[in-house]
Amino acid sequence: MSVKLDHGDEDLAENHEINVTPFIDVMLVLLIIFMVAAPLATVDVPVDLPVSTAERQPKPDTPLFLTLKGDLSFTLKDTPVSREALPRALDEATGARKDERIFLRADKAVPYGELMQAMNVLRSAGYLKVALVGLEQ
Repeated sequence: MSVKLDHGDEDLAENHEINVTPFIDVMLVLLIIFMVAAPLATVDVPVDLPVSTAERQPKPDTPLFLTLKGDLSFTLKDTPVSREALPRALDEATGARKDERIFLRADKAVPYGELMQAMNVLRSAGYLKVALVGLEQ
């Protein structure tokens, strides 16, 4: 136990240290939020994409992905769609804006003829801006 006997100087000494504990608490909370939110932002439809050597193009804020899986079934965003209902589902997803770009992802196992038929369905529905998605090399 210590006692200060000299009370002659009443000025308190200034403390120039920064308390970083609140800053660390905020950073840890943000880290947890991003760790929880990051897996939710990924696409959950498994597809084996081929590799592309094309230059990377900027992606829009909310891309519209149409996936043609290996079993030749379609998935619009995360919702399975039949080939016959695809034009109506695209109109609902885009708000009937035919100039919106559709990102078409196809499995490696899909035959070229089936991919062309999928593109023909898109063209007959009026969607002419189609981007093919592949993995970077």
